[in-house]
Amino acid sequence: MENELRSQDWFGKEGKDGFIYRSWMKNQGHAPHQFKGKPVIGICNTWSEVTPCNGHFRDLAQSVKNGIYEAGGFPLEFPVMSLGETLIRPTAMLYRNLASMSVEESIRANPFDGIVLLTGCDKTTPSLIMGAASVDLPTIVLPGGPMLAGRFQGKAIGSGTDVWRFADDLKTGKMTPEEFEEAESCMSRSIGHCSTMGTASTMATMAEALGLTLPGLSAIPAADSRKKMNAHMTGMRIVEMVKENLTLSKILTREAFENAIMLNAGVGGSTNFVLHLLAIAGRVGVDLTLDDFDRVGSRMPFLLNVMPSGKYLMEDYFYAGGLQVVINEMKEHLHKNVITVNGKSLIDNSLNAKNWNPDVIASGESPILEEGGIAVIKGNLCENGAVIKPSAASAHLMKHKGRAVVFESIEDYHARIEDPELDIDETCVMVLKNVGPKGYPGMPEVGNMALPKKLLEKGVTDMVRISDARMSGTAYGTVLLHASPESAIGGNLGLVENGDIIEIDIHERYIHWHVSDDEIARRRAAWTPIDLGYNRGHNKLYIEHVTQSHEGCDFDFLIGKSGHKVSRESH
Repeated sequence: MENELRSQDWFGKEGKDGFIYRSWMKNQGHAPHQFKGKPVIGICNTWSEVTPCNGHFRDLAQSVKNGIYEAGGFPLEFPVMSLGETLIRPTAMLYRNLASMSVEESIRANPFDGIVLLTGCDKTTPSLIMGAASVDLPTIVLPGGPMLAGRFQGKAIGSGTDVWRFADDLKTGKMTPEEFEEAESCMSRSIGHCSTMGTASTMATMAEALGLTLPGLSAIPAADSRKKMNAHMTGMRIVEMVKENLTLSKILTREAFENAIMLNAGVGGSTNFVLHLLAIAGRVGVDLTLDDFDRVGSRMPFLLNVMPSGKYLMEDYFYAGGLQVVINEMKEHLHKNVITVNGKSLIDNSLNAKNWNPDVIASGESPILEEGGIAVIKGNLCENGAVIKPSAASAHLMKHKGRAVVFESIEDYHARIEDPELDIDETCVMVLKNVGPKGYPGMPEVGNMALPKKLLEKGVTDMVRISDARMSGTAYGTVLLHASPESAIGGNLGLVENGDIIEIDIHERYIHWHVSDDEIARRRAAWTPIDLGYNRGHNKLYIEHVTQSHEGCDFDFLIGKSGHKVSRESH
């Protein structure tokens, strides 16, 4: 056992080198026997007081440690950059790849035999999995869990999703400033991440669907005592995974990625799922493309009646049975020969799942929608594709033709959207440029542009919106996102002008910009790139190396795993 453990290259050495490694660690009170052949488990912790979704991770890490100790392992906790979507400017997505580099290098550089990833807020999950996948040690994910449901004026309210509604109601006078402030205190009433099926819950679902968590962990609320119990069990299991040499690459097969795509469709997960799954696949060498999301997932039944695509919240979903029920209902579609971190398949892990509330989780025979998932739309406005979540869109706008109202930047949008002279009505198509991976470095969540007050007052609740941006997983509407190639690098989206006619048919996966090829060529000849304005540090690195949205927005030099071997020895 000792010779097989990677950590023994540090702690098992004789003479000066071993003395140094062990001696410095002993200043924390570690006993000598802990260095003698025990699997060393790194606990990658994204706790931070400026990442409120992950604010409970100190306690969670202790529960993991207890499990590791019980199983005969040696736990060592280490921090990495924590990406809190709620505070970080300009957007947490700008730092996802940077955080993944921190994870990758921290794991490789230290004497770890196995890894536990503590994930919660949106980007902490993909960044940690990306970094760990590049190193490819035995690894298990522990999602931090959603908040308990908010309560306001006698009704349940959901993180993010109800914020957009409240903001519109405040704008039109349906809600007073005092009520708005009161709702602010009612929404986030416990530890945990968003209580809706936003990006954080989508990422937790993705981790379980990929087989990276113990069964049933993705929906347990952060405040539920079963979260700590499962943290303990996670700590125990990673020690066994090290003994079995069950590495990430043995779990993250192409079939596992396809299962995740299908299950994301079943729960109505965030469109951000596309960017993150593509990036993770790139790290392990699985040839996943944007078209696979449509081919594999867009015809799957949609089963989950949870905000933003339904009326319930994650707490209700957990009480109804969670992802294991969805897996059971969709098992005829899923790959069955794919192992998870406990050595069994998703289907075997879910055989005994029961649906305790069919109003929250529909059956496969009677789904909420026959076809859910994420639709990939292509045409002359986005040759490499754009995405939309049909379950969160308006049925009457799925086929639409209208004139473009163009905003050159997010600043232009904010400056003009409430101008009474803005020539816009509900039949128009709102177009937002220069908010893609490079154009607004990091690709912010601004694609679900709020409608102007004058249309809200008319009772308009949705319009077709197109951009190269992302949107929050808690948002909703007929919003086409991730248009690629982006406008800032010369994509056709950047050539759209006010009054151009844009036609979409989501069911037919069709978008057409009604401008002639000659006119497009004329505009392209006159087009000049915007000044991105970054010439130093991480932002410069990001702009120079980030891939386009249809490729996952990873850094081009990080694609493909690098392994766990340290390039040079010290001392």
